[in-house]
Amino acid sequence: MNISFENRYLGPNVSKGFISLHKNRTITYIATGLLGIYMPIFLFNLFGQNLRSVAWFYLLGYLLFGLSVATAAKYMNTFGFKKALQTATIFGALQYVLFYFTNETNYQILIPFILLSLTLYRLLYWVPFNVDLAKFMDKDNRAREISIMGATKNAVAIFTPMLAGYIITKWSFSYLFAIAVALYILSVIPLIKIPRTKEKFTWSIKTTWRNFFSKKRRPEMLAFAADGGEGVVGGIVWPIFMFQILNGNYLELGIISSVIVAVTIILQLTVGSYTDNPKNKKSKILKYGTIFYALGWILKIFIGTAFQIFIIDAYHKLTKIFMRIPFDAIVYEKASDEGHNIDEFTVIREIATNTGRVLMLLLIIGISYYTNIQTAFVLGAVASISLNTIRTVKSQIA
Repeated sequence: MNISFENRYLGPNVSKGFISLHKNRTITYIATGLLGIYMPIFLFNLFGQNLRSVAWFYLLGYLLFGLSVATAAKYMNTFGFKKALQTATIFGALQYVLFYFTNETNYQILIPFILLSLTLYRLLYWVPFNVDLAKFMDKDNRAREISIMGATKNAVAIFTPMLAGYIITKWSFSYLFAIAVALYILSVIPLIKIPRTKEKFTWSIKTTWRNFFSKKRRPEMLAFAADGGEGVVGGIVWPIFMFQILNGNYLELGIISSVIVAVTIILQLTVGSYTDNPKNKKSKILKYGTIFYALGWILKIFIGTAFQIFIIDAYHKLTKIFMRIPFDAIVYEKASDEGHNIDEFTVIREIATNTGRVLMLLLIIGISYYTNIQTAFVLGAVASISLNTIRTVKSQIA
């Protein structure tokens, strides 16, 4: 997606910083698109098809990130956001180098190093990225800019799952990991030109946690936790469930996933323009979007065939657009409203999001002893509805 398209869709006010971040994410979208639905499946097979072991892997990663993000943010005062983003790509590539060499005989040795490199990548990348994104966005086109990033991700996802399924079937996961390493290294190029931002993390660790637990911020923290929890169900449990329904057919899984995404891209851009229209309240779109999206989780409980996966997941991805774009627009408007506390807000947002992920994974581990995997979809529906707590914070947003 070139600059002329971005200017045509977003208007003349699109910033160079946003374009740099967009290009960086486009490259990493290819890497994550190739491995997105397959990474939980790789771990599922690596751990002897034990869902609880997969959950513990992700839980430890999110816990490490959530507990250390405030400390890392203070360190970045001297390191700088631009350098942090560039360094993060090294650790992003390193995790896939380690995955390349991981197998059933050595994973107990390599998994701790994978978790360490993954945590360092998240610490160095996500706070600077979210702070810079909030600062570089045009306040009048925020939803459109979010939607164009989402549409780019979906455009990449048209071919990456199918391509990845073919590569795994014909060769192995190792080829995917090697490609991911190369892509993460390439993703540093757009970050070379990114403008420097002058933000410093001023809160102490104690102040950070006090703000996280404060009554004033509780609605938005609950919304971020719900967002993290729902993402766990969609990003970890759902791919493993599809893999089981399709009897381990990687190529069929990739084809279905690619076709589903193909039908959502135009709507993604349309919703962004619709959400930015002052006549349409983001909070109202979010309300109905979460209701219809939660219904999709309930419908997924009853899936038993490949055709049902296609129909219901297509519906689910369409409704997710109406939930995701207004929610993200409200979040970045809230971040922008924080002024010089934008990085502090981003840190407690990350703490809340990862708290939600950890709690959801603990629930999944617990229920896995007593019931089947589909029960997690009920939790996903509850988390989806809970995103509405952010509407009480930003109810004044048009």
